[in-house]
Amino acid sequence: MRNLVRSINRARYWLAAAGAVLLLAGCAQLKYYMQAAQGQYALWSDARPIDDWLGDPSTDPQLKARLEKALLIRKFAVKELGLPDNASYKNYAALSRPFVLWNVVATPELSLRPIQWCFPIAGCVSYRGYYSKDDASAYADELRKEGNDVQVGGVPAYSTLGWFSDPLLSTFINYSDAELARMVFHELAHQVVYVQGDSQFNEGFATAVEEAGVARWLELYGTDPMREAYTRYNARRQDFLALLVRHRQMLADLYASKSSTRHKRAEKQRIFAHLKSDYLKLKDSWGGYAGYDRWFAEPLTNANLSAVATYHDYLPAFRTLLKQERTFVRFYAAVQKIATLDLVQRRQQLDQLGRPVMLNAETGKEQAAAPEGGH
Repeated sequence: MRNLVRSINRARYWLAAAGAVLLLAGCAQLKYYMQAAQGQYALWSDARPIDDWLGDPSTDPQLKARLEKALLIRKFAVKELGLPDNASYKNYAALSRPFVLWNVVATPELSLRPIQWCFPIAGCVSYRGYYSKDDASAYADELRKEGNDVQVGGVPAYSTLGWFSDPLLSTFINYSDAELARMVFHELAHQVVYVQGDSQFNEGFATAVEEAGVARWLELYGTDPMREAYTRYNARRQDFLALLVRHRQMLADLYASKSSTRHKRAEKQRIFAHLKSDYLKLKDSWGGYAGYDRWFAEPLTNANLSAVATYHDYLPAFRTLLKQERTFVRFYAAVQKIATLDLVQRRQQLDQLGRPVMLNAETGKEQAAAPEGGH
C-alpha cells in the first residue's frame, strides 16, 4: 500500500511538472509531451502486482512461470548485483502492441553524430520516443524531408530512472531466461547512475552491468544447454557488432575527408552495399542463423550505425573498471565518481580505461596501450 501511495504521489508530481513544461512549449512540443505523459500514465495504470497475476486462476500457466522466473531474477539483481531494491519489476502489464514505444534516431546526411533532443528529466538524449508507431513514423518523415538519415526502432523496455515503479511488460516477458535477466539488469542499472546528456556513458555502463550480471546468473542458475546457447548468442552478437563498427569507421573516415559531397554520397552507398554483402557472408559462417535479418531488412542509414556507438563505444572502459574494482558495490561507487566529472574529463577517463592492454616486453607485466598517434 505504501508503494502504491508513493507511486500515485510521483505520478501526480510528474504530471504536474509535465503540465508546467507544456505551458512553455510550442504546439509541436505540446503534442509530443502530451503523448509522453498519456503513454507513461497508461503504462503505470495498466500494471498489476505480480502476486495478483499469480493468484488469478485465469492467468495463463506459461505466463505464471515467466513471472515467477522474473521474481527470482529480481531478487538476484538485489542480492548478487547490488541493484536497487524498490518496486520496479514487481508489477506486470500486458500490452496490446509488440513494443512499449518506438525511438526515432536521426543524423545529418553525411555525419554519424546523432541529433539530440532535450527533456526536463532525462536531459539531452540521442533519440525521441513515441508510444505510437504511427506517430514515430510521422516524425521520422519530417526529419527525412529536412535531409536527415533516420531510423525508427521498436523498444521492448525503458527506465524511468526511479521516478516510477517500472513494470515487467508483455513485450519482453517471454524472452529466454538469460535475455529476460539481461533486460532487467540493464534497466535497473540506469537507476544506479545516470548522467543527463551523456547517452554513451549511461548505456555503456548499463550494458556492462547486464553483461556481467547475466554471466553470474548463468553461473549460478543456468544449465549447460542454457550456457552453451547464450555463448553462441553472445558470439554472434559480438560478430555482428564488430561488423557494424568496421563499416561505421569507413563512413567516419569518408565524412571526415575533403572529398566532394557528390563523391561522399556515392561512397556512402557503396559502403552500405558492402555492409549487406559482408553480413551475408557472416550469416553463412553462423550456419544460416537469421536473427539479424530484420535489422538488415530496413533501409540502412547513418542513424542505424550511430545507435551502435551509443551502447558500445565505452563498454570496454566499463568492463575494465569492473574488473579493477572486483565488486559491484565498488564498481558503482567508481562510476558515480566519474559521473561527477565534466564531459571532457569524463571522456578522457573513459578513453584511458578503454585502451587495449598490452604486455610489456621488458617487465612481462600488462600495461595500457599508448593513445593512437602516441609514443
